[in-house]
Parts: sequence; structure tokens; C-alpha cells
Amino acid sequence: MVKIAVVGATGLVGRKMMELLEKKDIRIDELVLFSSKRSAGTALSFKNETYLVEELTEEKTDGGFDYVLMSAGGSTSLKFSPLFEQNGAIVIDNSSAFRVDPSIDLIVPEVNKPTLNRKIIANPNCSTIQSVIPLKILEDAYGISRASYTTYQAVSGSGVKGIEDLKRGENGEEPVNYPHPIYNNALPHIDVFGEDGYTKEEVKMIEETRKILGLPELKVTATCVRVPVENSHAVAINITLNSAPTVAELKHLFDQNEHVVLQDDPKNNLYPMQLTSSGKEEVFIGRIRKDDSFENTYHLWVTSDNLLKGAALNAVQILQQLMNTKEG
Repeated sequence: MVKIAVVGATGLVGRKMMELLEKKDIRIDELVLFSSKRSAGTALSFKNETYLVEELTEEKTDGGFDYVLMSAGGSTSLKFSPLFEQNGAIVIDNSSAFRVDPSIDLIVPEVNKPTLNRKIIANPNCSTIQSVIPLKILEDAYGISRASYTTYQAVSGSGVKGIEDLKRGENGEEPVNYPHPIYNNALPHIDVFGEDGYTKEEVKMIEETRKILGLPELKVTATCVRVPVENSHAVAINITLNSAPTVAELKHLFDQNEHVVLQDDPKNNLYPMQLTSSGKEEVFIGRIRKDDSFENTYHLWVTSDNLLKGAALNAVQILQQLMNTKEG
């Protein structure tokens, strides 16, 4: 008997989670959908059945759940995830609430495994997820000493409000979610700025990369940019290794790895694009080349669907990882 709850079921990521639970035929004997009071009563379809979304309250966390997929924002998670945990459930949380908590596992299944010291598991930042997968491949093969990110993040990373602002701009209207228009524009501003000039999103990528890879001293930096693309993130990664493989060796390494898709044939205009990675589960890598300005350093271009691998899919894969370990 497997009882699963989805919290934030009416949101973009929550709906994707449900699609993936159905697509991957995850064993669910009982499913309960939760949301805020505002969205309670919404009817959602799952495996040809209709479910009414319930308002999440403290009392309902004691529902005998085995697993909870949480995608309802940081404040909701901070309040309710520990309650689900206390009542015996394993919580997979998509918010940033617990990501840098040293007692909480931060998991990308292609990279690391849960310890379950706590029964809350954090889903990393969307751009971090697609970045650490190639970094882990390189770390295992050559060792890494430095990583620099520049992200090109789609508006769906801001949820429905971000998509609406892009459409407002297309219609000549002023933005509501962003401080400036996103249509025909790029905003080097995701989340709030700190005193050091870094945004919270950039700090997330830096700290999460170190934690997931288990490299607390790794030199990492980031610049995060919102771009007028509806869905799928791109990340330009500048990576310094501990040795000097050829570009051909790097391409072969990625081509042979089951966790990524190599698209690197620039003569035929083949390289990863947000347009073509949107709606796909894979992480795509290309534009691999040597950086001659710095020793043992290379460029990678990585794209991935931020609502899938960057959020809902990674959470469902963590669930599969847990369920497979339990069955094993």
C-alpha cells in the first residue's frame, strides 16, 4: 500500500509531477492532492480518474502518507514538510527552503543518493540540476577545480506569473512580475540582490553545486539571467579540470554517458537549444571547446527543460530512487 500526496498540485510544477507519475506508472495505491485555500476544490485528472484538490492544513499531514511531493513555495514547505516528516512520510521538496541545510539531502539521482538522515529531501535549483550532471561526469573522469556559470533562464522558472509577463510584453503591456519588461529584453536579475552584488539565485547555484558534488572547497561563481524564452534553461559553463583531455576525449566521454545527450556538430549547425530541449527529459550538451585563456579549461553549453529535469522530473526520479532502494 503506497500512499502519496502532491502539495501544490494546481501549479505548473505540481501538474508536471502528476503527468510524470502517470507516464512512468509509479505505483500509487492512494493519491491525495493538496493546494492553498484559493485553489482548493479544483478538479484534476489522473489515470482517467478525477480528483478534487484539498486545502492543506496541519491536521491533514497526519494522513498515513509514505511519500509527499512538495511544490508549494518555501514558506509552505518550512511549515508543513516537518509535519509530514514527523508523521512518517518522506518529503521531496521542490522549494529552496531546505537546500543548504546540512542535515537535509540535496539530490540529483544521476549524481548522488539520499542518506535519509532526515526524511526531507531537497530538490535543487533548476539550473543547478542540469549543470551538476555534466560536472559529475567530468569530476569522476578528470577532477574539477573551478566552475563558472552564466545562465539563460526561461520565464517559466518564475511560474505562471513569468509566462504572463512575457505575453504582456508581446501585447505591449507593462510587466507585473518582473521589475522591467522581459519581452525583447534580458534581465540579469533573478531573485533578490545581496550586499555583495550577487543575487540569491546565483548564491543558490554556488552553494548547491558544492553540496551535491561533495566538494565544499570547489571554486564556483555564477551570473543568472532571465531571458524572453517561455520554457527550458540554458547554461554556459566554463570549467577547469585537474588534467588536460582533448576536446575529442570530452565529446567521447559525454557521448558514452547515458545521463546526457551530446549535440556537438557545429559545421552542421547542431548544438543544444532551448527550443529543442523544451518538453524533453534529457540534458543536452554541446559547443564543447577549449578555453585557451586558462590552463585545463573548457567551455560547455547545456540546455534542459526547467519544469521537467529542472523540477518535476528530478523529484519523481528521486521518488523512483527511494522506491527502488526500498524494494531492493
